[in-house]
Amino acid sequence: MLIRCGYDIRFETQNKTAIMALLSLHPSRHLDLRTPQRLLADPDVPLYHFEDGFGNVATRLTIPAGGVTLSCDFVIEDSGLVDVPAPDGPHTPVEELPDAVMPFLLGSRYCETDRLMAFAWGNFAHYTTARARVDAIVDLVHNHIEFGYHHARSDMTAWHAFQEQRGVCRDFAHLAVTLCRCMNIPARYCTGYLGDIGVPPVDAPMDFSAWFDVYIDGNWYTRDARHNQPRIGRILMARGRDATDVALTTAFGPTNLVRFDVHTDEVQSAGEKSY
Repeated sequence: MLIRCGYDIRFETQNKTAIMALLSLHPSRHLDLRTPQRLLADPDVPLYHFEDGFGNVATRLTIPAGGVTLSCDFVIEDSGLVDVPAPDGPHTPVEELPDAVMPFLLGSRYCETDRLMAFAWGNFAHYTTARARVDAIVDLVHNHIEFGYHHARSDMTAWHAFQEQRGVCRDFAHLAVTLCRCMNIPARYCTGYLGDIGVPPVDAPMDFSAWFDVYIDGNWYTRDARHNQPRIGRILMARGRDATDVALTTAFGPTNLVRFDVHTDEVQSAGEKSY
């Protein structure tokens, strides 16, 4: 299947301001592109792309006084298959995990494992396999948090979401990631495109989405605590320990976000939308 994705984002600022963005596709999806993916800036300021420490494509630029519009539009091919379930085998002991996944067991800025450790072990220790523990964690988070865009705030952590029982998709992901790490299951935060493909459309503006991966039996598997069902058409942009590592944009000075439009639609061909 073909999916058209893109965005149109406008920042305004009184002074020249440096910014870093993670708005490009993850390199693992580059071979799936069917049209070029070009990040455009208006006005046409220089853009510098680099690979960050988590293998994501990051972009640096300087917003001129007044502001800048960042936009992109591309078509990508997707398998059309739902998320692959993890095997239901024995839980891997920490001492047998590869070195590369160890950072995804640790607490991080938005994932306070120390605050949720006792709760996690009190509620999930009796499950005998990693997949069963993750299933139980996803079910709990899905039912514990009330979703609402009006609940979004930049300082909301997993602990806050747990206490307040409300949030947006990133808060579902942060809480699930934290509880998995508490149970010695490596978990990483993911962000990207997820349109209403294969599900009833939601009467709300399109946005980027957050989900998470868990490391089980030697591989990473995708889970989504907000939707709590396998989905079609996830297009990965970036992944890291939590939203700090994969923030869509980080401005190094005062800026105002004045426009934020995202689109994700299944298409019949590279130039025709499906209705």
